[in-house]
Amino acid sequence: MQRRSFVAAALLVAAVASGGRGQGAPKLPPGYLARDALPDSLALLPPPPPTGSAAFARDEEVSRQTAREPGDPRWKLAASDADLHFPHALSAFACALGVTPDPQKTPALYHLLGRMAVDVGLSTYKAKNRYQRMRPFVAHGNTTCLPRDEAMLRKDGSYPSGHSALGWGWALVLAELAPERADAILQRGRDFGESRLVCNAHWASDVDAGRLVAAATVSRLHADPVFTADLAAARQELGQQPRYAPAGCANAMD
Repeated sequence: MQRRSFVAAALLVAAVASGGRGQGAPKLPPGYLARDALPDSLALLPPPPPTGSAAFARDEEVSRQTAREPGDPRWKLAASDADLHFPHALSAFACALGVTPDPQKTPALYHLLGRMAVDVGLSTYKAKNRYQRMRPFVAHGNTTCLPRDEAMLRKDGSYPSGHSALGWGWALVLAELAPERADAILQRGRDFGESRLVCNAHWASDVDAGRLVAAATVSRLHADPVFTADLAAARQELGQQPRYAPAGCANAMD
C-alpha cells in the first residue's frame, strides 16, 4: 500500500491521526488485523459505474434527490456525521444505543469501536487507490458540508465510501452488542452512510460498496481472538450501563 494510502486512511480514521485532538481523549491503538489479513476490496467489489451507464445515471439521480441546502436540518446532521474525530464520531449512535461511547465511562466499548475503525477504514483502500473515482462535489462544482476536508477528499478516491463503511461497521457491531436496539442502530448506520450523499461527498454506489466492505471486515474480525475478547468485554460493560433517551433524539433525523 502506498504512503498516500496510509495518510488518507489516517485522515479517514481521524481519531487515530489526532488522538482526539482538543477533545481530551486518549490516542487509539492500531487495528486488530495485520495488513495482509484485511479484506481485499478490489477483489470484493466490481468497478464503479462508468459514465454513461444506467448505474451511473442512478448515481446522478440519487445525488439530485438527496441534495440539501446549508442550514437544512439534514445538512447539519450530515456535517456532524462527516466529522470523524473522536469521541464526536461515536456520539452519532448515542440516541440509537441509549449510551454515549466514552473513553472514561465505557472504555472497553470505546476501545473496541476505535480499534475496529482502523481495520474498516484501511479495508477500503485497495479499491480506492485503483479506481481513484471523482467525487460528486468535484464533478458538479459545488461544496460539501465539511469544507475543511475538501482538499483531502479531492485527492482521495470516492469508491468505496470510507465514512459509509465505518458507519455500517459500527452499526453491525453495536447491533450485536445491543440486539434489543438493533433496528434503531442499523437505521442510524444506514443514515450515517446516506449523510455522504447529502454532503455531496459520495455517489450512491460508493455508499453501497462501503457497506459491503464493512460487512466483510466485521466478518473477518470475528475470527480474531483479540477482537472477540474485546467484544465480550464491551458487551459486559454495556450491560451495566443505564440506558437513556437523550432530549431531541426522536427528532434527530427530521
